[in-house]
Amino acid sequence: MKFPLSQLALPLLALAFAACRPDQVEHLKDSKRIGIEAENWEVKRIMPKDLLRATRWAGDSLTANADSLLRRTLARELAAGGVARAMRFCRPETYHAVDSLAGVLKATARRVSEHPRNPASLAPLLAAEMRPDTVRTIRRLSQEVFFYQRPIVLNNQLCLRCHGEIGKDISQADYALLQQKFPRDQATGYRLGQPMGAWMVSLQRPGVAEFWTMKTRKKWKEHKMPKLF
Repeated sequence: MKFPLSQLALPLLALAFAACRPDQVEHLKDSKRIGIEAENWEVKRIMPKDLLRATRWAGDSLTANADSLLRRTLARELAAGGVARAMRFCRPETYHAVDSLAGVLKATARRVSEHPRNPASLAPLLAAEMRPDTVRTIRRLSQEVFFYQRPIVLNNQLCLRCHGEIGKDISQADYALLQQKFPRDQATGYRLGQPMGAWMVSLQRPGVAEFWTMKTRKKWKEHKMPKLF
């Protein structure tokens, strides 16, 4: 006996739907997280422009951390022992936390000026690279070395205690202490808002590339399931 095609199709469709009931389908858990992690492990080609962008990110991160630590340290030391105590801590590039971050970035950081307190920090600076304070100088010096520079602007009232006008911001007694330690000091006479010098950072390519990868890597954020009952 022959049955019409429509009569044969109905039982087959019923079986198919029964075999695929939602309560019998096993879904892949955390599929989004797995996809993001797989993408993170995928080897990506980093272009030259990406490395230059990462040089700025890394330089900003390193110097901003150093400046923040310097402000907190100077506030603490000035309160504890005045200029005599605080002037020993005015080298944030030597702080342990800053040095550790520089190690991660494979970077060497120093602060320079055309009117330094220490002659070892003397360096010529282009006026166009010192204003405004948001200017950044980024270069690739070689295949393996990148260069970062940004101006250091006196924007903290506390800094005037050592770098302001003698007799007004700096007492004669404190200036005598500064001259005793830095007999060739030129770093006085500044006012708020003036550029004092610059951060210069040399970074190795592996550190820059790793920082670019860290900054651009997607992060998986676990979201709690909504409460149903």
